[in-house]
Amino acid sequence: MPVILPAPPDSRAGSLPLIGGVLALDFANTESGRGFPTHRDHLPEARHVADWLEHAGALAPEDADRLRAEAAARPEFAAELLARAKTLREDVGEIFRAVAAGAAPPARATSELTEFHACALAHSALTPSRDHYAWRWTLSTSPLEAALGPIALSAVALLTQADLTRIKQCGGVACGWLFYDETKNKRRRWCEMEVCGNRAKQRRHAARGRPA
Repeated sequence: MPVILPAPPDSRAGSLPLIGGVLALDFANTESGRGFPTHRDHLPEARHVADWLEHAGALAPEDADRLRAEAAARPEFAAELLARAKTLREDVGEIFRAVAAGAAPPARATSELTEFHACALAHSALTPSRDHYAWRWTLSTSPLEAALGPIALSAVALLTQADLTRIKQCGGVACGWLFYDETKNKRRRWCEMEVCGNRAKQRRHAARGRPA
């Protein structure tokens, strides 16, 4: 009898809200509900990494198509891309969740990010971009670095150049998404007021015994 494989899990990689304000934080948000029964990994397969990169504007549509084709044609590359993407996401998430809590990031995570950042830059070139220069990768020669290099670059730039007191983690139950708070008084609490903010409001109403 033929083996019937399970259908691939649904993924919202190509439609997730981009609320982080920074590429690296949005990438960390491709996982939600850590530690809760509602936990979701929105990158279950390598093709979903390409879907998200296109959605986030980190890859042009034609490059995302090439990355998906490469992953479909080379299972070993697909496995490596997915594994490296999840390792990078874990490192970025651990680092910035710690920063948001006012704690020191884990040394392992910062070391791995440093190593991958250096590797990615070694496969890139400085090229003119309007009124400045930017790091660019060639997908045909360095597909892994072209896919994930911009995320590592974003994370390191955030750590070294941004106001770290503006990095926040959503206070919503079973959420945990990260964002860069650009409000004047740094008082943003929720990833999306319409989602986690409203849910918190409804819980407060219920606790008071009033209809939400």
